Amino acid sequence: MTAPHPGTSALLTDLYELTMLQAYRACGMNDTAVFELFVRKLPPQRGFLLAAGLAQVVEYLRELRFTRDEIDWLATTRLFSDDFLASLEDLRFSGDLHAVPEGTIVFADEPLVRITAPMREAQFVESRVMNLLHYATAVASKAARCVLAAGGKPLVDFGLRRAHGAEAGLLSARASYIAGFAGTATTLAGQRFGIPVFGTMAHSFVQAHDDEAEAFLRFARAQPSNATLLIDTYDTEAAARKVVEAARALAAEGITIRGVRIDSGDLAAHARRVRRILDEGGLARAQIFASGNLDEYRLRDLVAQGAPIDAFGVGTRMNTSADAPFLDCAYKLAEYAGVGRRKRSEGKASWPGRKQVFRSFDAQGRFAHDVLSLEGDAQPGTPLLAPVLRAGELVAPLPALAQIRAHAQAQIAALPDALRALDEPAAQYDVVVAPALRALADEVDRRTRRSAA
Repeated sequence: MTAPHPGTSALLTDLYELTMLQAYRACGMNDTAVFELFVRKLPPQRGFLLAAGLAQVVEYLRELRFTRDEIDWLATTRLFSDDFLASLEDLRFSGDLHAVPEGTIVFADEPLVRITAPMREAQFVESRVMNLLHYATAVASKAARCVLAAGGKPLVDFGLRRAHGAEAGLLSARASYIAGFAGTATTLAGQRFGIPVFGTMAHSFVQAHDDEAEAFLRFARAQPSNATLLIDTYDTEAAARKVVEAARALAAEGITIRGVRIDSGDLAAHARRVRRILDEGGLARAQIFASGNLDEYRLRDLVAQGAPIDAFGVGTRMNTSADAPFLDCAYKLAEYAGVGRRKRSEGKASWPGRKQVFRSFDAQGRFAHDVLSLEGDAQPGTPLLAPVLRAGELVAPLPALAQIRAHAQAQIAALPDALRALDEPAAQYDVVVAPALRALADEVDRRTRRSAA
């Protein structure tokens, strides 16, 4: 039998999820549990996060099941009883999922998702739900900063080759598109998600030819509607002049060179010299595309210098979120059997109960402040968490990727100026904890202190 794709296997989890499930089963504990995933604190130099990855979480929850081969393998570990292993055959997600819509701006302590289900289901899905939401949100947040820094110039995801695996390459293409990138170089992301795909040429194509000008001509003839030529293999400015000559020869064949790409050196200086060469050679409409270890900081500098670059390829530093490669996120029990629960560990305390985030806006339509409270404690503002799954089934069809992207753009546009800064924000966004939530936390603390005494 062919093994399932790792991303769809129920075994893609931490072992302790299963050891806890056997212990819960032995104790007869399978009442309704409520877990919430949130980020404890934002990384330095982050004023906001952009939530992403919900569609993959929904897919995982709806398709969750153990195969016979997976259960048989678990038996070989000798960690589990036959009775427990047999119980895994009918494990499905039958609970509720509430979430902030993908593309929503979120802040510390605000739940991205809330899962309400029998304990064995709600507990078991922890590892994979965190895995999916954490990565997509980290990348989308980094990509959104790149979009802000680029000042409206198109960005293309170039990150597949250095992504941390195939799934990361695909999901970073999707997350960056949500954040506002124009498209991706990852072909499968185009097929799977409908993201526009872009591609030029590699240095190897030029190197394989004895004559650089001949390489340009041959590539343009092979790609007459997509002739963007890489010009920094040897001498960037000399190559730009060869592009001008090639364009004159190709014009008679009805082929127009769309642009050139620069991937190394002082991008701003090269772009200025290349722009002059192209303009003087009659290629004023040819675009300059730049790439090469770019991130929001280099984009900001290039835009500030007025570099005549029309678009950018951004890869490694974006899809590894290089300056903040992980988020301090957690998936914590907030309620069990109708009773609020919280963790009081030093530096890792969590808030109890089923929560909601209420967002208020100022007169200009910018974010003013959020209120974190209990689900039933109505507060002024717009509630962010909405039902997605009920009893394991979709409440409504998930939005198309274009809708998610448009929502993200509206959210980014509503950011206060202070939160758009690429450096550490001067002030943190105000997330107010409501009295009702504080009161429940006090009640839970009194109860747990008595039980620990």
